[in-house]
Amino acid sequence: MIYSLENSKIKITASTHGGELHSLTGKKENTEYLWDGNPEYWKYHSPILFPVVGKALDLKYKVDGKIYEIPAHGLARISDFTLISQTENSITFELKYSEDSLKIYPYKFVLNVTYTIEENTVDVTFKVANLDDKEIYFSIGGHPALMCPIEKNEKLEDYYLKFNKIENSSTMLVTEESYFLHERKEYLNNSDTICLSKKLFEEGVLVFDDLKSNEITIESRNKTKSLTVNFEGFPYLGIWAPETGAPFLCIEPWFGHADYKDFNGEFKDREGTVSLSVNKEFSCSYKISIRE
Repeated sequence: MIYSLENSKIKITASTHGGELHSLTGKKENTEYLWDGNPEYWKYHSPILFPVVGKALDLKYKVDGKIYEIPAHGLARISDFTLISQTENSITFELKYSEDSLKIYPYKFVLNVTYTIEENTVDVTFKVANLDDKEIYFSIGGHPALMCPIEKNEKLEDYYLKFNKIENSSTMLVTEESYFLHERKEYLNNSDTICLSKKLFEEGVLVFDDLKSNEITIESRNKTKSLTVNFEGFPYLGIWAPETGAPFLCIEPWFGHADYKDFNGEFKDREGTVSLSVNKEFSCSYKISIRE
């Protein structure tokens, strides 16, 4: 089921399938800022990554010595959520553990996602509650696919990414299979800008874990329209686009990341994994703002 919210500046739609944001439209010129999910390039719009971000090694992981299998980016993006509340400016979907989910992810949880619109911004908030009788472990993140170019008469090379602080940063290196290596590459040297091109992602996703910035903006050299993602509080930021040259760019705030190529430990020991005590809640949020 698809639901919508709108104010004087933006309109969003979101689906109970995957709890996923489907559309973010600027009302000034009816401009769509979110990828439409065309499967020719990528069938998602803005999937929720839970309880893993990226891939567990060989899509398998261990809990107390027992092996489980889980798809890339986890089970939330392929699960049906339930609408639990809707107001004039917000909507909340819920995913709760089930007998089927326990076979994939052996913890009792409830995951809520709330979309709230205010002026030209949509706030995306995740809340995870531990319903188990023991500590639970998970990773969680956003994966919004943002239109780039925003204007149809432009090309990718007309755009660049701009951080809100000057950065001296390196990227975490990944294999062709999207597993991490214990190596880094110097990337930003006293700079706040990444120029966009089709070659940028030939080596895979760019992943930063040492940024000073809490915002990144997709800007055009020719036009005024732009998109800003605020990722305050997230320890990792992924930036990715398909090598196919699809007209979108994913800005991904994460708690946790894919396995290292040589990882063979327990699920709870994966780098960046969140631990949550009995009866406790975890929450995080990111924001997408448009400028027209």
